[in-house]
Amino acid sequence: MQNEEFVWKRKDRAMKYKKSMFCFSMIAALAFTGCGVTETMEVGLEETSEENETENTTNESTEGFEETVLAKIDAAKWNYREEDDVYWQVGISYCENPSDASYETLGIFVPGAYMNATENEDGTYTCEVNANAVVEGYTAETAPIVFPVDTPGYSAMAAPTGYVSIASKYTNAGFIYVSAGCRGRNEGAPAGVTDLKAAIRYVRYNEENIPGCMERIFSFGMSGGGAQSALIGSTGDSQLYTPYLEEIGAVSGVSDAVAGSMCWCPITSLDYASEAYEWNMGVTRTDLSEEMKQLSDDMAEAFAIYVNELGLTDEEGNVLTLSESEEGIYQAGTYYEYVKEVIENSLNNFLQDTSFPYDASESQSGFGERGGMGAGRFGNGEEPEKQKLPETEELPEDMEKSKNGELPAGETFENDEQTMENLYNDNIKRNKTSSGLNISGKYDTAQDYIDALNAESEWITYDSETNTVAISSITDFVKAFKNASKNVGAFDDLDATQGENVLFGYGDGSGAHFDSVMAELLSENESYGEAYASDLEKKDSLGNTVATRVNMYNPMYYLSDYYDGYQSSNVAQYWRIRTGINQGDTSLTTEINLALALENYGAEVDFATVWGQGHVQAERTGDAVSNFIAWVNECLN
Repeated sequence: MQNEEFVWKRKDRAMKYKKSMFCFSMIAALAFTGCGVTETMEVGLEETSEENETENTTNESTEGFEETVLAKIDAAKWNYREEDDVYWQVGISYCENPSDASYETLGIFVPGAYMNATENEDGTYTCEVNANAVVEGYTAETAPIVFPVDTPGYSAMAAPTGYVSIASKYTNAGFIYVSAGCRGRNEGAPAGVTDLKAAIRYVRYNEENIPGCMERIFSFGMSGGGAQSALIGSTGDSQLYTPYLEEIGAVSGVSDAVAGSMCWCPITSLDYASEAYEWNMGVTRTDLSEEMKQLSDDMAEAFAIYVNELGLTDEEGNVLTLSESEEGIYQAGTYYEYVKEVIENSLNNFLQDTSFPYDASESQSGFGERGGMGAGRFGNGEEPEKQKLPETEELPEDMEKSKNGELPAGETFENDEQTMENLYNDNIKRNKTSSGLNISGKYDTAQDYIDALNAESEWITYDSETNTVAISSITDFVKAFKNASKNVGAFDDLDATQGENVLFGYGDGSGAHFDSVMAELLSENESYGEAYASDLEKKDSLGNTVATRVNMYNPMYYLSDYYDGYQSSNVAQYWRIRTGINQGDTSLTTEINLALALENYGAEVDFATVWGQGHVQAERTGDAVSNFIAWVNECLN
């Protein structure tokens, strides 16, 4: 494991497992000779191998001719933003039979140099692609296309209705910026990802009349958006999505796979997310009833069993497993040591990146769920209320009023007395937590900073000669800086009112249970056993149970041979994953497992945890937009 940063790039393995990886490996070769989707995608899809045959084969909709009655983007309806030198259009329908036309449209924003334009009488422009212009090393034929996924808590993403100012940050870099609206969690999975796939297909359908390389599509998002970006990257052309795409009239005969995916703090792998949460952070819970404590412990053990069956390997090929331990639930083994080393490297990176004297109160890396925005203190300084098995209750009023999961505007988190549901403007249920440490003020040396971390108990050993650390245990770390901020059943709440419950509901804004592990553990519980069992048997309008829909929304389903969906999709070649190590929103294992599975699969993965930051667009240095642009450039040049 590298000490400075987890950056895994095993190019020699990129073609080992997947025929689709051949398709994307052609990108570099095409960088200087042109970039046409038909040539590359068809080569990748025509490659066949018996070892790659699975029950879920690659989606046949990517083969053959394009089929749709949708009009292509009108070359005579471009608008122009002179101060940014951007041509743009919005309100473009990307599916024939939209479920919600107010969301299912897109906007496209193009560097002005890529167009030869003639002004129309009404002030719009008729444009032709200018193949000769160069912007930051890209031409209209080689420019990457980027799709933002701004869906916190799996909320809906509003379609643009006018010019989007942030687009210029990407067009200035030579990129094509496509903002597609999509339905949210109130519509039920897989609505959001289905819409985004339809938008990608529609853009490819327009290959001949818009700038941009169709083999260089990248998605990017944070939190629920990071999760859906990960799904766009891992589920390319999956047949499981075909009936949902057909239902809304998406373009058929073209691929919805992408070249790369950027994910900040992705809330994903929801089949075992609640169990992972208890394994990683359950020890920080206090005042649980005996019944709840037993449920938490059982869930932690279930996660350990799952990890041992996953068969993940480290960079040297060593299988990562968990073992029983004298203290805690399976807090030993090679997987445990790997996670522990991730934490140590995160702090080592911080020490490497930070110049002392260091002011924690002013730094963007200050401790806290908001990544240093505020007092730099982790949590809210309040103990969580004692959790018991709750009575079933109605969905919170603010969630009921949220159309398609889109979030109410203008909500802020001003003081510790407010609920945490709107801290990130995502209506996700969180408890108030405390860490016991207040990392603020000025530290003259690295040793002073370490002494502050060790103020309540000595859990970090610092070597001043090498400027590196070792921690005593994962337990000591989470007690200090990664407290549980959600109930037992972090993602499948016992009362079925968590955001993810609504995500796996049935389109009416009400929640439903989806966690099969919790269903088994609660099968004898008089209050909740029947509710879990009943919800797991329900089917959506297309006849799929929640188990299928959970698989569709789980990147690991496509990346690990533990699952039936292994090798059944065209997986993106390039991945960048960042997470604030302090966040209480999900287990640290969520991003670790995703990165490991991708690396084992043969993808090129740039992964890092960021010390002192929480549930934000965490970056070690610099800003998220600039770093994302630089990463895309690195992938393609």
